[in-house]
Amino acid sequence: MKGRFHLAGTAALIAAAMMPTTQAGAAGKLTLYCSPQIEWCQLVIEEFQKATGIEVAMTRKSSGETFAQVKAEKDNPKGDVWWGGTGDPHLQAAEEGLTLEYKSPMLEKLHPWARQQAEQAKYRTVGVYMGALGFGYDPAFLAKKKLSEPKCWADLTKPEYKGEVQIANPHSSGTSYTTLATLVQIWGEAKAFDYLKALHKNINQYTKSGSAPIKAAAHGETAIGITFLHDVVTQAVEGFPVKAVAPCEGTGFEIGSMSIIKGARNLESAKKFYDWALGPESQKLMTKAKAYQVPSNASVTPPPQAPKMEQIKLINYDFAKYGSSEERKRLLAKWDAEVKDLPR
Repeated sequence: MKGRFHLAGTAALIAAAMMPTTQAGAAGKLTLYCSPQIEWCQLVIEEFQKATGIEVAMTRKSSGETFAQVKAEKDNPKGDVWWGGTGDPHLQAAEEGLTLEYKSPMLEKLHPWARQQAEQAKYRTVGVYMGALGFGYDPAFLAKKKLSEPKCWADLTKPEYKGEVQIANPHSSGTSYTTLATLVQIWGEAKAFDYLKALHKNINQYTKSGSAPIKAAAHGETAIGITFLHDVVTQAVEGFPVKAVAPCEGTGFEIGSMSIIKGARNLESAKKFYDWALGPESQKLMTKAKAYQVPSNASVTPPPQAPKMEQIKLINYDFAKYGSSEERKRLLAKWDAEVKDLPR
């Protein structure tokens, strides 16, 4: 089984679910739900399989979609580990009892913000990486359309950007939910929703994935993409002339997280992956995968292209409140009622 690679869809997962759960089989297999970009997911499982011989079946979905899947499967779990994606839905899954408590021996090797994520969730999730929120654009594309270069959140509601801004749907995308929660914390709820209504007039598409808007901007399909700054860097490293902006008012950030799913069929393999994913060899793969977040393992130096957190005006993001099930559901319901279906 060493070196075998499975990029599994639903059919493969169903087949995996039907396999005999002998002790030997359970120890040698893992079903991984992966929320970062597919290239990183693929590299991580390839290297994990080489290191351990454990066979991995993987599906890649955004964090909002994965949370919905884990919740839908709670009575018959098919996944073992949920790796990556914004921390808020991981915290909600922990609160709703969808994930298992596990204190990895690697915890003491992590940055305080990663350990705090684990403590807050009663060790039902843990921080794997950090990334700041913002937006990106191609200066030449804006110049061609005679559009000014935005520097602040407020700029994105200017009439000149009508039909020129793209962001993900906050139900499917952890990136977009982080944006929603960030704006509420910057301005207060009333002003934030007034802003979202004004921004809605300029949105050309609510995508499923949080990284899709900057990919669209890189390919000239939209002027501005709201996303995490490391996703802008990824496009720049790929050769696209995009510029990353940390908004002048301040911005929120994610703590990309990892959780063991309650009822995991391959629990020992899940724990092995969990420990390995927090280790330096795993987190050093970020640069090779062109992922430019800040690693949670304190011994790992961030990729040189990664956004410099000390140069960004970060808000004191309240993960306890905005990662709670009640608050997330309430804000999403309000967005549905007040923003989603407005005319543009």
